[in-house]
Amino acid sequence: MGRFSGSVVLEELEKTIRLDARDFPVLSGGSIFEMLIATVLSQNTSDKNTGKSLRRLREKIGVTPERILRADLRTLKSAIRPSGLYNVKAVVLKKIAKIVIEKYGGRIEQILEKPFEEARQELMSLPGVGPKTADVILLFAVGKPTFPIDTHVFRVSRRLGIIGEKDGYEEARKKLMEFFPPGSFLKAHLLLIEHGRKTCRAKNPLCKECVLLKYCLFGKLLQKA
Repeated sequence: MGRFSGSVVLEELEKTIRLDARDFPVLSGGSIFEMLIATVLSQNTSDKNTGKSLRRLREKIGVTPERILRADLRTLKSAIRPSGLYNVKAVVLKKIAKIVIEKYGGRIEQILEKPFEEARQELMSLPGVGPKTADVILLFAVGKPTFPIDTHVFRVSRRLGIIGEKDGYEEARKKLMEFFPPGSFLKAHLLLIEHGRKTCRAKNPLCKECVLLKYCLFGKLLQKA
């Protein structure tokens, strides 16, 4: 990692990527609870499908713990159908809504007021909430210093050598937080996602067009193949 830095990666990516909040449905959440619901809906699907499901949920039911809990299960499934796995996700959303109402008085913000590690563990105790979802909420909603890692972030970071091929989520998260400057984690997360979507794709990556090619052993080897 000594051959380049997080600041350099950010500088290079910002030359070609213009971040747009509309490309990230989680950022469009009107409340922290809505942000959590959007993150759960985003699991195993595209942001396009997540955005469509979130809009339908707003229109058909509303995105509050009370409305989701009261909603007919069939109606809820129909609303979030575009997100895929809607049978499972609908049950998860109802369970989350019930816990938020019964344990937190309808205010999930109570969790985020706690110290970071305690808040992270408490979020992960909710149904359907793993490390990535918890980190998204902590970083996006209240700016806590953490680094969510999705498939795009994993792929780009591995190809650049920022993290190891066999690094699990927690080890990768720590390495990314050490690599990128403090205060830049949200921007870095979003830039890596966009770079993974458009250039550093899983199949047929556009290495010739990549601004990071000079730092990327994976890309150089692919070019020689």
